[in-house]
Amino acid sequence: MTTPRIGGDQGYLRIASEEAFITPEVLTAYKRLVAEGFDDPGFVSLWGFYAGSPSERAMSIIDRLLDMDQRRIADMDAAGVDKAVIALTAPGTHVFGRDEAIALTTDANDQLAAACRRHPDRFIGMTAIAPQDPEWSAKEIERGHDRLGFKAVILNGHLQGEYTDAEKFWPIFEAAEAMGTPIYLHPQGPSKRLIEPFLERGLDGAVFGFGVDTGLHLLRLIVTGVFDRFPKLKLIVGHGGEALPYWSYRLDYMHGAGVRSNRYEFLKPLELGKISEYLKRNIYVTFSGMAWEPAIQFCRSTLGPDRILYAMDYPYQYEASEVAAQDAMDMPIEDKRAFFQGNAERVFNL
Repeated sequence: MTTPRIGGDQGYLRIASEEAFITPEVLTAYKRLVAEGFDDPGFVSLWGFYAGSPSERAMSIIDRLLDMDQRRIADMDAAGVDKAVIALTAPGTHVFGRDEAIALTTDANDQLAAACRRHPDRFIGMTAIAPQDPEWSAKEIERGHDRLGFKAVILNGHLQGEYTDAEKFWPIFEAAEAMGTPIYLHPQGPSKRLIEPFLERGLDGAVFGFGVDTGLHLLRLIVTGVFDRFPKLKLIVGHGGEALPYWSYRLDYMHGAGVRSNRYEFLKPLELGKISEYLKRNIYVTFSGMAWEPAIQFCRSTLGPDRILYAMDYPYQYEASEVAAQDAMDMPIEDKRAFFQGNAERVFNL
C-alpha cells in the first residue's frame, strides 16, 4: 500500500473530524484534581494514567495533545490528513467548579483560535463550553461562532454524573440551533453511578465504557424530546455512533412498546415516533477510532451516505496507515468523497 499524499489520490480532501488537544493550564488542573483525590472514578482512572504515568504511550499522547504546530501537522501529513477538526479533550472543563471551568474554557478557546489562525488551511476549531453555567455556555457558543470562527461545539459528556437532557441545559441546544452549529457529543468516563462494574474488569475507558455512557446520553436526549424542541439541532457522535445504529431496530421496537404499555408514566410518544428516525434526521456519525470497513458500510447502508464522516481520534488512536486503508474501501467514489470531505464540509459549514 502506497503512502497517501496530501489532497488524496482519488481527488478528495481527507478531513478528520474528531481530533483532540489540551492546554497546559487544563492539564495542570487535571493533575491537581488527581492529586487531591477528586471523587470521580472515571476521571481518576483516565487522567491518573495520562497525567501521571511514566509509560511511553502516556507521555507520547500528552506531548501530542499539547502540540498545536509542527508535530501535529507532521502527523497529519504522514497519515494523509488534510484538515483536522479539533476540540478540547475529554472531560473538558466539566469536572471543575463553575468559575474555574469558565476561566479555563475561555482560555482554551482563545488558544485554539490562535492555533487555527496560525494554520488556517489545516485546523478547524470546536467551541468548548462549561455546562455548569448553561447561559454562559450559550454566549460562548455565540462567541465561538461569531468571533473565533469555530465550526462546532464540543460537549464532553455528562456533568459530574448529570446528563444534559435536563431542561436547565437546553439554552446550550437553543444557541447551537440558532447558530446552525453542530454539537459533538464526546465521551468521558462513565458516570459515578454507572462505572463500578466497568472498573472491576478494566472496561471503563475507550474499550467499552465510553461508548456505553455516550450512547446512554444520546438516547436520553432523544427520548426526553430535545430534538422535538429543537428540530434543526445537529448532533455528532463518534466511534461508529457509539453502537446505537446497530441497536436501532430493537430501540425502535422496545421504546414503542414501552410508550404503548404505559409502563413508565414519564415515557411519552416522540414527534417522529421512532428513535431511528432521529438518528437519520438529527445525528451524524463519525468513525473516530473505528477504522473498520464493515461498520462503516453498515452505517452507510442504514443511516445513509450523507450521515457518516471520517475521523481518526488523534492522538489517542493515531494509526498513520488507516487513511489509506479507508481510501481502499469498496464504495462508490461519490460516497467515499462524501465520507472524507463533502459531509464534513456540509455539517461544519466549511
